[in-house]
Amino acid sequence: MHDEVATDDIFSRSWDLDKRVFAPLILKGRQMVFREVLRETTLKKNAFGVWEPTSGEFIDPRALDIVVTPVVAFDSQRNRIGMGGGYFDRCFSFLQHREKWLRPKLIGVAFDCQKARQIAPNPWDIRLYRTFSE
Repeated sequence: MHDEVATDDIFSRSWDLDKRVFAPLILKGRQMVFREVLRETTLKKNAFGVWEPTSGEFIDPRALDIVVTPVVAFDSQRNRIGMGGGYFDRCFSFLQHREKWLRPKLIGVAFDCQKARQIAPNPWDIRLYRTFSE
């Protein structure tokens, strides 16, 4: 989104290191899936204005290692507020009752001004593994 931290450098650096990159794709029924993005992959804006890959291999979210996660706000306890659709929380609900983090690790990226003193999480909210702000 235009008001989120740019992730272009993360994509480029990952490809330079021969890492596979996947991006979210929103399907009907409010389902989020992940599709591989190559340097030559064509992207198009979805109904929310988010760029999505038009082709590429799909991957089960449980097979991802790291997920760069957008946030509207975050706190020091790694709680986040997203855009309100619940896509990340539904997609990664399998992380809800884990006692230790295996994968994927949800890494929130945001601007410093997005840090909140405290966010009261809902029972269905998935906590971030780490946050980075600039």
